Amino acid sequence: MHRSHRWLALGGSLAIFHVVAALLAWWALTDRTGPRQDGRSLERIGDYGRVPAFSLTERSGRRVTQNDLRGFVWVADFIYTECTETCPTQSLAFARLQREFTDAPGIRLVSITVDPIHDTPEVLRRYAERYGASDRWWFLSGDKDDIYCLAQQGFHLAVADPSATSRPACGQAFHIGPAPAWASHGSKGLVMHSARSVLVDGAGQIRAYHLMTDGGALKALATNLKTLLAERAGEGGGR
Repeated sequence: MHRSHRWLALGGSLAIFHVVAALLAWWALTDRTGPRQDGRSLERIGDYGRVPAFSLTERSGRRVTQNDLRGFVWVADFIYTECTETCPTQSLAFARLQREFTDAPGIRLVSITVDPIHDTPEVLRRYAERYGASDRWWFLSGDKDDIYCLAQQGFHLAVADPSATSRPACGQAFHIGPAPAWASHGSKGLVMHSARSVLVDGAGQIRAYHLMTDGGALKALATNLKTLLAERAGEGGGR
């Protein structure tokens, strides 16, 4: 084979190798195993599993577990205070929900940091003040591995810190729905996480997912909140 042809063949092989390697890395990062559904269908009220036990620290310094949310309809998301991409959109959406449901004491909003080393309770307090958060909007931090396992296995959402030298020892993660939306710009490199909010009922069952960067997601979430509040009232639940 002519030398130039050999170099072209070698170059083509290397290009294919790098593309395949990149695809494999992306596949491993998103961990696309488990049940998958169209993103819009996830906005419909359903049953997507139960939130497992957890114990984290609220910005006030008090410990919070899943039992503290029993009986409430609540919405959870994963953010961090130095994020400049999807997190402001997510937090602005929560601020709007807080205003819209001022007269609904049975609702809680729960934001969990994926950068807990930086996001201490004091840092989270300042962040909460920026968005006018009341005491019905909780900001939680804790052990990083615990949070990542909770996101991945408890809420079935993607989260990854590419600067970490190992993955959390919580078994294989799986996701419901399409490839997740990512945010980046962590305090010590990139922290990538899903921008989906998770709607949970008073029994701790996940009932819907809403991608907060999608137009119309906030309206759909508000509608679903009203549906679950009506269910709660019909069951005689009340706080």
